[in-house]
Amino acid sequence: MSDEVLKTEYSLDFDKKRQNRMVLSFYKYGPVKFNYEQNLINCIKSLEQRLAMYEETGNTEFLLDIANFAMIEYMYPQHPKTHFKQLDDGKSHITGMGINEIKRFNEGT
Repeated sequence: MSDEVLKTEYSLDFDKKRQNRMVLSFYKYGPVKFNYEQNLINCIKSLEQRLAMYEETGNTEFLLDIANFAMIEYMYPQHPKTHFKQLDDGKSHITGMGINEIKRFNEGT
């Protein structure tokens, strides 16, 4: 079942391109572990910068960078309150409303 869902809900191409950029960055900037544990590169500001660049240009390469910076922040967190707590509060935490939410709303459930 999950393989069927992932055919339309996941992009292996995105992952491959993202991985290629991680390899390139290793040679360009050095080991991610060292750079981020030593706070040589600000991960969150870099992510925000790439989001602004994507919003300005529409260049999807910046989306790959955003995903990589999110992964790096997950691996070597710089946020002072880093933790993982799965949110299961019934809220979607997205802007807008998904089709399944619309269906449930219309059904009154």
